[in-house]
Amino acid sequence: MPAAWPPRTVIRKSAGLRTLESALYRGGLGPVAGVDEVGRGACAGPLVVAACVLGPNRLTSLARLDDSKKLTEKERERLFPLIRRYALAYHVVFIPSTEVDRRGVHVANIEGMRRAVAGLPLRPGYVLSDGFRVPGLAVPSLPVIGGDAAAACIAAASVLAKVSRDRLMVKMDAEHPGYGFADHKGYSTPAHSAALAERGPCSEHRYSFINVRRVATPGGDRMFAEMRAKMRDADAQECVAEQRSDHG
Repeated sequence: MPAAWPPRTVIRKSAGLRTLESALYRGGLGPVAGVDEVGRGACAGPLVVAACVLGPNRLTSLARLDDSKKLTEKERERLFPLIRRYALAYHVVFIPSTEVDRRGVHVANIEGMRRAVAGLPLRPGYVLSDGFRVPGLAVPSLPVIGGDAAAACIAAASVLAKVSRDRLMVKMDAEHPGYGFADHKGYSTPAHSAALAERGPCSEHRYSFINVRRVATPGGDRMFAEMRAKMRDADAQECVAEQRSDHG
């Protein structure tokens, strides 16, 4: 009788966030990559996805990842260079607001996770994703509910994605002054909503979000539907062109 795949592993209770990863390494399924996204609920700015592979041994310098849900901005900034230094591999992907509008948030999120894993400089043996199943990966994977509080590699990916996005939103604030991107990072706070109502959306806003397109123009909903249709037509034409090129 053929052996089941992936091999069955026994998860033993232990302290910290390395239990699941340790079990996968014991089962011969390493390296283990964690993948997480930031910016899913923002109405402006990119969706940022990171994948990270930590080694099987616990590092004292990354012990604060065990408390990732409670990390302050200062602590994330402190951990950011340490994760990049000690991780076996990592990759960060930026999905621009226009692509989020074209694909939809969830589809863009899953595509970002695939790109982040594919961009790792080493091939993982197993992937742990935060909350969502990621179809289309070349290796076995498992969605983990509340992943950044359950697996250190996901917590590390979350920090990489969060700090990368926050820094970009601060730069975006200088490029698009008046919206307060440096403060709210593109999320729909009262201050952001007030700026949207006064100024209208900028090129970094997501028109697929109803609060954005309603202040764009009185006919914002109709205009967005037309824009999505044009984008789908452009995607279809691009696919046909690629197929013709592949077949000479």
